[in-house]
Amino acid sequence: MLDYFLNQPTNIIPKGLTTSILENEDAFPFHKSLSNYKPTPLYRLTDLANSYGVGSIFIKDESHRLGLNAFKGLGASFAVHKVLGKNPNVTTFCTATDGNHGRALAWAASTKGKNAVVYVPKNTAKERIDSIASEGATVVDTGENYDDTCEIAKISAIKNNWTLVQDCAWEGYEEIPAYVMAGYLTKFEEIEMQWKEFDYPKINLVLFQAGVGSWAASGIWHFVNQHRRDRPKFVIVEPYNAHGILSSFHEGKRVRPECNFDTIMAGLNCGLPSMTAWEIIRNFTDVCIRIKDEYAKEVMRELYHPSNDDPRIISGESGVGGLAGLKYLMTNPQAEPLKQHLGITANTNVLVVSTEGATDKEMFQKIVRKI
Repeated sequence: MLDYFLNQPTNIIPKGLTTSILENEDAFPFHKSLSNYKPTPLYRLTDLANSYGVGSIFIKDESHRLGLNAFKGLGASFAVHKVLGKNPNVTTFCTATDGNHGRALAWAASTKGKNAVVYVPKNTAKERIDSIASEGATVVDTGENYDDTCEIAKISAIKNNWTLVQDCAWEGYEEIPAYVMAGYLTKFEEIEMQWKEFDYPKINLVLFQAGVGSWAASGIWHFVNQHRRDRPKFVIVEPYNAHGILSSFHEGKRVRPECNFDTIMAGLNCGLPSMTAWEIIRNFTDVCIRIKDEYAKEVMRELYHPSNDDPRIISGESGVGGLAGLKYLMTNPQAEPLKQHLGITANTNVLVVSTEGATDKEMFQKIVRKI
């Protein structure tokens, strides 16, 4: 299988419950009502842009989000808020997670005096498990991969009459994942407000790292609706050994990838893409790529050891996915057809999001330590 897919997007917004919720639910006022809410910073990495050979690189740093070290609290908190608005008698929330979503759900549940049960797949870092437990959740290590862990959480929720809050949709389970996606939109609304700090530059390219794809799809949906025909180009970036979206593009339908799921990018280590996220991604993505872990490691070091006036950014293995994808595009000779397809030049303005900080500090320190 090729490491990339050049898509010819239809630019058609799918019609259904998910896009209806994205159109009609505004999570921003809810998030602003939270006591620990504040917008996360948006930085311009001038020196790194010069070294990559592009006009500008803007990066949103989600390590400062709601004290959770990752962006996932936006989606989980809004979904819990919406669920309890309809049924305040819910006692226990449940989910499957590689780490950040589980911690976010545990935190959101605890703020409402509710319980949380979080299932994690095999090889989840102890620090991530401890972070989830620190928010008051019961954590269950399934010993299985991510997709099977999702199935275990689903069955357990039904059996115990718990409320499942997953950021992955499937047939018959769409509303709650759509609320999670609607919660993610707050971040992109912040970005629109922060552009004034940089004299409103036109963004030409946005790279989204993806696991099941819900966050990437919410970002795509935002920019499509905000900028319409003047939208930026979109790139989906996945780990080399966990590439459900790339496999789905190659197959022409949503599929479970055939791969070993061996990657340091734990938050992206997923299989079958979310049903509704795939519909949005399929219709608007320009390029989908998979990258080896080395690109993530290199970018983590570049952000942690910046040159000149670029700020230091602490970004975890999954957090750097979008920027690592840009590094692949700009440094790998095999990516030349992709650059041409995307129209990347020395004047291209790029946006990426660092979706997490150092969620596995031991791993982080090993990677960023200067050699």
